[in-house]
Amino acid sequence: MKDLTIAELKAIGLKVTPQRQAILEILNQNWTHPSAETIYRELLTKFPRISFATVYNTLSKLAAAEKIQELNIDPQKKRFDPYLAPHHHFYCRVCRKVFDIVREVPVPVNINPTYRENVNGHQVDAIQVNFKGVCKDCRKKR
Repeated sequence: MKDLTIAELKAIGLKVTPQRQAILEILNQNWTHPSAETIYRELLTKFPRISFATVYNTLSKLAAAEKIQELNIDPQKKRFDPYLAPHHHFYCRVCRKVFDIVREVPVPVNINPTYRENVNGHQVDAIQVNFKGVCKDCRKKR
């Protein structure tokens, strides 16, 4: 995975601030697909005056510039993923964690990359395959 950099903030027209640098650090060190709320709560200890709008707008602009993925897998909030290589996700309805399902794992869904060009005349900009259920840790607890 390629780390997000200050240069990428500048390239999409965002002012480089310590708060935005901290958002990048959280994304670069995080494989849990955090929500804007999770990142905001984590930053509050270091930046007590940070606004939720700063976090949300930064994430939205990074997603619009295709520097991170915006995931709609969690029914309660958007999640963000800095890993841009094609992969699927699993959402646990018990613990609400989101896990990557990498292509090395056999997945019963095979998406042909040529679909990006034409699906019944439509241009496809993104494909997300989401699995929902109960993760292995929560299954063990039952």
